[in-house]
Amino acid sequence: MHEPRDPDPGTEQQQPGGDGDVGYRGVTACSAVGISYRQLDYWARTALVVPSVRDASGSGTSRLYSFRDLVVLKVVKRLLDAGVSLQNIRKAIEALRSRGVEDLAGITLISDGTSVYECRSPEEVVDLLQGGQGVFGIAIGGAFKEIQGSLSQLPAEPVGGQEPVAPPEKPAEPGGGDELAARRARRRAG
Repeated sequence: MHEPRDPDPGTEQQQPGGDGDVGYRGVTACSAVGISYRQLDYWARTALVVPSVRDASGSGTSRLYSFRDLVVLKVVKRLLDAGVSLQNIRKAIEALRSRGVEDLAGITLISDGTSVYECRSPEEVVDLLQGGQGVFGIAIGGAFKEIQGSLSQLPAEPVGGQEPVAPPEKPAEPGGGDELAARRARRRAG
């Protein structure tokens, strides 16, 4: 009997301590992520994204990246594509690591093209480049609905100097729903 061959020459069995059964060579990582080998090599040498399966240890050895490493590489690539400088990406990743975040693949990052934010929850976003300063987001759709709801109960001022318009009277509905529910009920009835 002979040993089974690896179907993909870009993969090797992973060493203990990795996060799966395979590691991906640099050429495969570049192809999967959409970066050049030169970028990959530079990022590994400068410790931006170090391969977690096996780092190069001299001439003739190749780096092996885990699937999670590839996810982090893809995030770095997307941040670069969004216009974030490599220097700011590096600062953001260093800030995460300094807080003890080892699994960078499990984090949600947001960028405005200049800064990088960590989204910890739907309510909490942290600016990683400003020393972890908290920032907040505004859901425009939510604000739109709130204003719509408030205005439905307030008078409107017509343009052109006419008398103020009273808020529309809501028809009494069984169950007391909103205007949209009333329209749906009328459509079903008729």
